Amino acid sequence: MASSSAQSLHYAKAPRMDYAGVRLEQLSMDHAPDLIQLAANGQLDEAWFATTPSAESMRLDIQRRLALQETGEMAPFAIIDLSTGKAVGATTYLNIDAANHRVEIGSTFLAMPAQGTGINPAAKFMLLRRAFEELDCYSVAFCTHWHNAASRAAIARLGAKQDGVLRNHKYDPKSGTLRDTVMFSILPHEWPAVRTQLEARLARHGRI
Repeated sequence: MASSSAQSLHYAKAPRMDYAGVRLEQLSMDHAPDLIQLAANGQLDEAWFATTPSAESMRLDIQRRLALQETGEMAPFAIIDLSTGKAVGATTYLNIDAANHRVEIGSTFLAMPAQGTGINPAAKFMLLRRAFEELDCYSVAFCTHWHNAASRAAIARLGAKQDGVLRNHKYDPKSGTLRDTVMFSILPHEWPAVRTQLEARLARHGRI
């Protein structure tokens, strides 16, 4: 049986995955120019409750994600729009708990023009498929800010169930407020239905 650290490092791999005109690949500093340009042009969500990196902090954010990958805590991916070949965002498995076969999908940001195009559902499809069909996860979690109504609705549309709310969960230095975190999860027996509805959404976008 693999050691706990070896399991964590296995979960923290970020292999290339292609589906529905979208690619997920290992995040690297090579993606920084595309992501910095998006941020500099105001094409990333700057809502007060968002944790999207700025153009100035993008390289540091990528370095932070890669450092967490080295310790087995995160698997960071760049989101590539295959129609342009450019990075349009990033996403991760984070809070990896390999011993309990659990990951969280989050730390995601996506260019505003790419939103509503099917890119995000395609990325979620690939992450969930790997989690349940390759990593044998017992649970995949999603967490968001209580005030991020759009994110809460998007997670619910995936078919995730709300587990609860952690009140005063984190201090948010951006807003100077305490964050209530809404917790959701998808379990293995729910994945077939989630997979079917994601495929239907991608078909409506003309991606499959």
